Amino acid sequence: MANSIKTASVIAKIALPILDNELGVMSTLFRGHESEYSSTVNGYKKGDTVTIMRPADFTVTDGATLSLQDITEGGVTLTIDTQKHVGVPLTSKELSLDMASFTERVVRPAMTNLANKIAEDVFSTFYKGVYNWAGTPGQTINSFTDFAKGPERLDEMAVPQDSRNAALSPADYWALVGSNTALFTNDAVTKSLRRGELGMLGNVSTWMSQVMPTHTVGVATGTPLVNGASQNVTYETAKDSWSQTLNTDGWTNSTTGILKAGDVITIAGVNMVNPKTKADTGIAQQFVVQADADSGATTGPATLTISPPIITSGPHQTVTAAPADNAAITVMGTGGSSYKQNLVYHKNAMALAVVPLETDIGAVDVARQTRNGLSVRVLKDYDVTNDRTIWRFDVLYGKKLIDPRLVTRLSGTA
Repeated sequence: MANSIKTASVIAKIALPILDNELGVMSTLFRGHESEYSSTVNGYKKGDTVTIMRPADFTVTDGATLSLQDITEGGVTLTIDTQKHVGVPLTSKELSLDMASFTERVVRPAMTNLANKIAEDVFSTFYKGVYNWAGTPGQTINSFTDFAKGPERLDEMAVPQDSRNAALSPADYWALVGSNTALFTNDAVTKSLRRGELGMLGNVSTWMSQVMPTHTVGVATGTPLVNGASQNVTYETAKDSWSQTLNTDGWTNSTTGILKAGDVITIAGVNMVNPKTKADTGIAQQFVVQADADSGATTGPATLTISPPIITSGPHQTVTAAPADNAAITVMGTGGSSYKQNLVYHKNAMALAVVPLETDIGAVDVARQTRNGLSVRVLKDYDVTNDRTIWRFDVLYGKKLIDPRLVTRLSGTA
């Protein structure tokens, strides 16, 4: 077979569909904001942004008398801030490979590694903003009953029934596959036993990802308490950040990393409400710590940044009541222990935007391919000193947890 000329344009056309296919579970994230970035311009650099509005919410009023409510929308910013690449030096001999061999030995591994790194980065960022955590940390999801805790929590949060997805670690995924082989439903057993497929479970499209993150809980020692009553806020003050500070004490004195970003806590007497009816669900509201926190001296004080904000009334109410002074705080998991972070989510919870990179950069040969909301740039240059060609594959993207109300972490049950 005659060798094809390996231009950046040709390789980019080969690389893009491979990357698209290798992204796998990333296809379950919201990608609509990529349309905000026009593909007609030369390309983008880090730092470009688009603002995503959080929908307004309203309360229902009784009676015939009209009660008007202001439309108050929060906004989050999706920043194109991450560039990843694979660089490959190839000798003249290696470039003599036919196109099929070049694709399998160079292009496909490069795209596979890029896809895995994107997924690892995205999930490692997202989970730290997720405050709901169904199940018991450290327990494997090894039954449908365990798995059902995920969609059950989504139902309790009034998450829409469509476009639900789950991303599970290999250990949890295969434990769940194994549990399906004992079922009497022939189709489910065949797919699980012969092909290791789970597909739709409980109206949730179920995926396995090798790069699901692991969270290590902070030190989390002491007898933590809320320090001061009435630490609730209004939606107007928290609508953009969807967070607030919480004053606490009772932690072990003078401890660095008493809590870590991504830790989840509950507060005695503070329950989650149904987002639509505002009725008490009977479930303790969980809060995620958004930044590492250290404790101080004497009384073990620590100021935490938490999400969701403690809103006790109105259309955006999150909890049944503000925590009382000295209300007990409980940390999910054991201090210093590590737990896999499985996620069950609606498509609109998390956004990924992969946008075109600029091409006017003075390289010998550079090309960019953009299709279906995905873009890859291929750059080819020559190293005259070592008689080799440098190939570089780049992607530029941004990611954002748009609405943490549409996602939960998931562990098995004890």
